[in-house]
Amino acid sequence: VQLQAFGGGLVQTGGSLRLSCAVSGRIAISSVMAWFRQAPGLERQFVAAIRWSDGAAFYSENMRDRFAGSRDNARSTVYLQMNNLKPEDTAVHYCAYRRVFNRTYMYSRYYNYWGQGTQVTVSS
Repeated sequence: VQLQAFGGGLVQTGGSLRLSCAVSGRIAISSVMAWFRQAPGLERQFVAAIRWSDGAAFYSENMRDRFAGSRDNARSTVYLQMNNLKPEDTAVHYCAYRRVFNRTYMYSRYYNYWGQGTQVTVSS
């Protein structure tokens, strides 16, 4: 499995971006795709996870009102729609994949496959 993330960029506060993560290879029906982000000097932070079997999305508590995760089964792609962006959202955003969904979906250390990251910069 290989992942390629894209869609980052520079936006002003209050703007929106949609990140995409294209997956090549076989996607297990039991799998989960997730988005994490990492700002300079900080640990990698969970953003959202999408359960592949039914597209259910799970969010970090302080992002659920502004972000929406989804997946397109036919395109083997997951998305992260980010609205009302704030300067503190500035970070490299990564998509990740693992073959089994369970209650540890918010922990980066349990993911086996990672995309290359895409930079999101929000200007004030």
